[in-house]
Amino acid sequence: MRQGSARLLSFSTAGLAWGVGDWRKDWATLENARHGFLIAYPVEVFQQKTDPTTDEGRVLYSPDGKAQLLVGAFANEDQMTLRAYRDYLLQASYAGAELDYAPVRRTWFVLSGTIGDREFYERVSFTCGGRLINSWAMIYPISPKVENRFYDRVVEAIARTYTPGAGRSGNCE
Repeated sequence: MRQGSARLLSFSTAGLAWGVGDWRKDWATLENARHGFLIAYPVEVFQQKTDPTTDEGRVLYSPDGKAQLLVGAFANEDQMTLRAYRDYLLQASYAGAELDYAPVRRTWFVLSGTIGDREFYERVSFTCGGRLINSWAMIYPISPKVENRFYDRVVEAIARTYTPGAGRSGNCE
């Protein structure tokens, strides 16, 4: 993602009437021109605190700093398989986690669960025959219960906007 690539996105909230403030009103989208993926997020919930140093990823924070949204795409230079990368994430980022949702498909997987006092949801997609890895993750506090349900709804809404990329042209070139 290049600096300044975030732009406001008109996001349809049809079917998302949860009655939770207006966090659904204004959304920004992050688009990675080099790797081609796209994801949108509510600007009331997440903000970029510092300018990115690379176009491969961003970390956004809730205003109180308790929740993070991580997005990225990068070349699979080590030629890891989907399963090997999943195992790596489980050891490196989620060791000791209790998974409650973890589907694995041919080109993507999700890791979702709890670790300590945090809940997480991570979606990883392998595109271009496994040459590109696109991912996003949201990490947020488990308690209090109202806050947890709020972030669960945010995860669901962000997930609907995610489109993994296939390179600059969209043809894995």
